[in-house]
Amino acid sequence: MKNIFLIGLPSSGKTTLGKQLSRHIRYRFVDTDVLIVKEEDMSINEIFKTKGEAYFREAEARVLRAIRPDSKLIVATGGGMPCFHGNMEYIKANGISVFLNVRPEQIVERMLRHETNDRPLYQKNDHQLLSNLQQKHKERLPIYSQADWVLEGEDIHIRQLIEVLQEAME
Repeated sequence: MKNIFLIGLPSSGKTTLGKQLSRHIRYRFVDTDVLIVKEEDMSINEIFKTKGEAYFREAEARVLRAIRPDSKLIVATGGGMPCFHGNMEYIKANGISVFLNVRPEQIVERMLRHETNDRPLYQKNDHQLLSNLQQKHKERLPIYSQADWVLEGEDIHIRQLIEVLQEAME
């Protein structure tokens, strides 16, 4: 069975929905950021601080390509992963991709509710957080929109994702 890749901005629901979906369809769940943290033995923030964003993007590509096709995995990708090193093409060639398109305004609300401040490119106390997310959304939309499926809205529910995947797997 094909792997399912969830893409979108940080806090768009990839991890939350991915975990729920994995229980419903009996796939295993992986989060590429967690895989990178494990591989590098340091947090994403530490990687950005000590090795830089370019190194992190290379690590994303390595981790993505280490995922075996047809492994029955739900893969929550990092927000920028599809945008570098031909990763979107790789994702599309090796699974079903679903873009969770959540408005930047909603993402800011979600980020402000998070207890941790673990996103190196988006800090809660940044007065430009909304405009930065709006800019990233605009820049990344052409790549994200290449996904096999696009789900839009403030509250994307697990049943919407299941319906899309049932159709995709027919």
